[in-house]
Amino acid sequence: MDVVLLGSGAADGWPNPFCGCASCRDAAERGTVRGQTSALVDGTLLLDCGSGVPAQAVRLGHSLAAVRHVLVTHAHVDHLGPQALLFRSWTSAGPLDVVGPTSALDQCRDWIGPDDPVRLVPVSAGDDVVLGEHRVRVLPAAHRVMADGDAVLYDVTAPDGARLLWACDTGPWPDHWYAAVAGARYDLVLLEQTHGRRTGLGDGHLHLGTFGDVLARLRDVGAVDGRTLVRAIHLGHHNPSEPELTAALAPLGAAPGRDGERLAVPARAGRPAR
Repeated sequence: MDVVLLGSGAADGWPNPFCGCASCRDAAERGTVRGQTSALVDGTLLLDCGSGVPAQAVRLGHSLAAVRHVLVTHAHVDHLGPQALLFRSWTSAGPLDVVGPTSALDQCRDWIGPDDPVRLVPVSAGDDVVLGEHRVRVLPAAHRVMADGDAVLYDVTAPDGARLLWACDTGPWPDHWYAAVAGARYDLVLLEQTHGRRTGLGDGHLHLGTFGDVLARLRDVGAVDGRTLVRAIHLGHHNPSEPELTAALAPLGAAPGRDGERLAVPARAGRPAR
């Protein structure tokens, strides 16, 4: 499985262009700019496509022309920019599946022309779909746009059997949800960590403390182990400076994701291909 982080920042990016806090100043001085979180898997499957993501891909030197499946977690603007469907229609790109909760897909309909080869695939937590050569399990998210259930997460298995968890956006899961990922032994976990050292900002996102708690529970149920590569994504300016953040995540077995980072994720020996 080949994964490229096209973005690793929160909705407003990091640094926030309107902010002069110490965290934003430090990121700007280092030249560490994070755009809206998204990932390209095996060149054909796109995980979230916020309004800024297509331009981010171009700046990082990646084409989206071969993308055939877009997995949308929910309808917030940093995860779904439906205008991209119109821009895509001006090219010779081929068929496309857009997968996500019904409320997110409803925002796409007005951007699809009558002859566009775009298929909308509504899903909800518990669904299991095959998209090309990838298998996708849909998981619940502790996050909402307007109502419970209108945001989801994704468990993606590549043709070679490599498996990733896309957990963005979500707050802490209730205990009974972990049964859905018990024994998964993910090869890669991309887990949001929006709020850094700030607590009290709501339960729809994780901060450093709850990020660690979620990882611990994933380890308890065998979803994460010593071979799992873990990246913190959806990082916002409530996080400390890059060196401090790296030091805080290291004891948790994680590292901060960075825009443009390429992760070559081998399947585990003995894990069957999809």
